[in-house]
Amino acid sequence: MALRDFPLHSTIAVSDLARARAFYEQKLGFSPANVAPDGVYYDSAGGTRFLLYASESAGTNQATYAEWAVKDLAATVSDLKARGVEFVSYDMPGFDRATSIGPVGLVRAAWFRDSEGNVLGVAQLPA
Repeated sequence: MALRDFPLHSTIAVSDLARARAFYEQKLGFSPANVAPDGVYYDSAGGTRFLLYASESAGTNQATYAEWAVKDLAATVSDLKARGVEFVSYDMPGFDRATSIGPVGLVRAAWFRDSEGNVLGVAQLPA
């Protein structure tokens, strides 16, 4: 048996669970699937899910914590900006500051920080 035979879910550390819930629910549009005193599970497409949990190390990871694969990156970024999500700009070849979208190999992506400082992304994968 290998790990690839099991579902994967992501865990995201947050310093203020109430504030993080407001961000994920109001700005990103998630609904809680399961609420516990120390964390909240959210379901996403394809049977995937993630857990927000309280941790003192929240916001310390400077790399992308989690990324959603979307069908129309420009439309997704535009929708999230309309909801108040602020995207991060990077100094990298091909990054378009006007759209907040940059290339990563064959993938186009955009990144933003949640209310706790975690870097999250949305990406349009090649067909």
